[in-house]
Amino acid sequence: MLTGKVSYKELIVHIVVWLCISIFPLLNAYNDLGTIPSELIIKQLMRPVLFYANYLIFVPYILLKRKLLLYIVVSILFLALFNYIGTEFLSNLAPGFNDRVRPLNDRPGGAFRFRHALPMVFSLTIYLLGAIFSLVVHFYKRDRLSKELENEQKEIKLQFLRNQLNPHFLFNSLNSIYALVRSKSDDAPEAVITLSELMRYMLYEAGNEQVTLEKEINYIKNYIALQRLRLRNTEAVKLNIKGETRNLKIYSLLLISFIENAFKYGTDYKGNTHIDIKIVVDNNKLTLNVENIIGLYKRDDKNSGVGLENIKNQLNYLYKNKHELTIEEDSSYYRVFLTLNLNDNEVHNN
Repeated sequence: MLTGKVSYKELIVHIVVWLCISIFPLLNAYNDLGTIPSELIIKQLMRPVLFYANYLIFVPYILLKRKLLLYIVVSILFLALFNYIGTEFLSNLAPGFNDRVRPLNDRPGGAFRFRHALPMVFSLTIYLLGAIFSLVVHFYKRDRLSKELENEQKEIKLQFLRNQLNPHFLFNSLNSIYALVRSKSDDAPEAVITLSELMRYMLYEAGNEQVTLEKEINYIKNYIALQRLRLRNTEAVKLNIKGETRNLKIYSLLLISFIENAFKYGTDYKGNTHIDIKIVVDNNKLTLNVENIIGLYKRDDKNSGVGLENIKNQLNYLYKNKHELTIEEDSSYYRVFLTLNLNDNEVHNN
């Protein structure tokens, strides 16, 4: 039950509030009588019972269980019993108490019937406040719990998507290095070192939800360097980066899938290569443009979209309503236009 428990901080707040509420009637009695009657102290101690009976018991265990009729009956009986104790029992316990407190009908504009009506109204007000606060706390905690569960599900699905993406990337990279080793290329050792840097980033940096944009772009540079080692025409691979990248954060491994896709289909490894990558950062907005030719290895619609579909899902989770993605394709070229709003991802240096 969400509202059936009171935390330590809530307890402190409740104690302070009730002390503030109770002190004014006591001070008023002291000003009128020159003393504080013990019976008034007892009444002040009884009033929180009204509030917490509703706040901790009746609302959570009856009203929120959708037993409205039972809740109404219990409330009427409880209020009647409480006011009987507060008027008759205490009057019999201390007969002089009502004489010491000036009756309302002796005060200007007073009416005798209000002497019994006002305590009932006051009790009902406290009782209803208990219900209101209980409902507010219940729905607040329920909403917070719902958001926590939603975030947990989001993180689980995001991790699943990343686990799909990383083996896909590793498989392609190992194929590249294998080709270099088979051809006994002198670039093979450098490729292994570059791959180790990429894997280090994926294992130790990308595990964090967000990384600096600078680190993510360095990761992209290493990836492109690895891919260039296996191409004959490296001049046809262009990377242009503009803007400040150190003071912004981005969710890791978001951009690489588009770039990986360009290398997979933007070359036939026989000299016919065209890959143009542009990254621009301006006013906390990142723009990624990727253009590549469709080489001899034509796209297999069933298998080629794994990485791209994963990254689309990640974008929808992480940058919902904060990104724009457009993909264009014709018989010769494949183009990606991505815009990310990084306003909420600034690095704050203390």
